Amino acid sequence: MPQPILQARSISKQFDSGATPVLAVEHIDLDVAPGEFLCIAGPSGCGKSTLLQMLGGLTPPDSGQVLLNGAPLTEPSPEISVVFQKPNLMPWRTVTDNILLPLQIAGVPAAEARRRAEQTLALVGLSDFAGAYPQELSGGMEQRIAVARALIQQPRILLLDEPFAALDALTRERLNDELLHLWRRRKLTAVMVTHNIREAVFLADRVLVLSPRPGTISAEFPIDLPRPRPPGVQYSQKFGALAYQIRQAITE
Repeated sequence: MPQPILQARSISKQFDSGATPVLAVEHIDLDVAPGEFLCIAGPSGCGKSTLLQMLGGLTPPDSGQVLLNGAPLTEPSPEISVVFQKPNLMPWRTVTDNILLPLQIAGVPAAEARRRAEQTLALVGLSDFAGAYPQELSGGMEQRIAVARALIQQPRILLLDEPFAALDALTRERLNDELLHLWRRRKLTAVMVTHNIREAVFLADRVLVLSPRPGTISAEFPIDLPRPRPPGVQYSQKFGALAYQIRQAITE
């Protein structure tokens, strides 16, 4: 593996908000190579989202550290963008104004921000909806806008927390194809949390499985399938065997 772009070194996280402290993640070590697409799977409540938030600098670990390009990551970085399960679009802002928000916060000049917004909307195939409002969009279109809002910051790393979980199977399949296209075109590094094993096999170069809480890495599966994924690869014997192996490794 080349020099990792993102690393976790023995990171743990505990939450003390309830009557009993909950250890969500314990002593996780991982490396993510530049340009890699890594998927993280595991049972509900095993700390997948907590792990992703620590990798993004959104939640500090209680122990251990996250490294970005070899340096400690202690806060969100412009090199990392996050797409969440809910698109969290502002209903009073148009599609363009929603994706412009990160650039406005960063103080990017208006003309440059608009140029980047137009390019990014074209990239996700939604130029015709630039002036629409979120309530006029389908669920799949809203998630494409959420991805566009993340990409407009021109990150090197894209973190995705089950972004397509609430969508129907056909829309999800189409957006997985689009996500791989964007990942290749932008030469991104991607880390995605998903409950969907077949989605993980289709997208990833490597799949990590977390144990039940507290989450630790219990298994790792290299995904030796061709890039770009050929049509119908989801129905091949090799794809099915990989999905079955990963499912067998996930314990409740």
